[in-house]
Amino acid sequence: MPADLPRVLSVGFVPGVTPGKWVSRWRERHPDVPLELHEHDEDALGALRNGSDDVVFVRLPVDRAGLHLIPLYEEQPVAVMSQENELSLYDEVPPEELEGQSLIDIGDCAGPRNAVEVAASGAGVVVLPMSLARLYARKDAVHRPVPGLPVTTIGVAWRVEDESDDVEEFIGIVRGRTAQSSRQPSQRGAQKTAQKTVAQKTTTQKTSAGRGGAGQKKSAGQKKSAGQKKSAGQKSSRSRRHGR
Repeated sequence: MPADLPRVLSVGFVPGVTPGKWVSRWRERHPDVPLELHEHDEDALGALRNGSDDVVFVRLPVDRAGLHLIPLYEEQPVAVMSQENELSLYDEVPPEELEGQSLIDIGDCAGPRNAVEVAASGAGVVVLPMSLARLYARKDAVHRPVPGLPVTTIGVAWRVEDESDDVEEFIGIVRGRTAQSSRQPSQRGAQKTAQKTVAQKTTTQKTSAGRGGAGQKKSAGQKKSAGQKKSAGQKSSRSRRHGR
């Protein structure tokens, strides 16, 4: 990015991810660098790869080619159904109970929002990560945990070639590093500045000490010269007295 352009950190995320706590910490620590959030219904990685976003939160699995990716947390699966569905009577739905249900394919519904709408109509049951069930919650639908089904994982990704301090700083925040962590670029910069200041002070002190030493040597030399002249004068005076 050209130096005359303002720095902006662009962060994308898929539905169900709530990056608010990390965004808040960034804005507290770096109020001079704006952070923009972009929600992507589908191709979050596309925005990352084409440079529209610097960092994205994605739901795994994804194609990791050319990317750094850190898994962050797991999402529990839930079954979403109409309020009249018999499975709504369970606190937790046994996986085997899903076998007698008409399972709704999210892909066939063009996304989770529409899939929840179809489930709410009584046409079947859709299994989703809990975060999506909450995001698209409706009054005419309920969701119940389904223990034993595979969990999904949320991760954070950024481009391998992107080694900017802003991206590294944000990833550090996501990983839980404190503002004082020595691994944060902002702290490494502060440490270098402090070390430079100490070095400058040390150089100044040494220079001052050197000048003071030279002055002391000159003063001692002057005193010695004066003493020698005085001694020579005294000897000459004694010689004249003896001559008389």
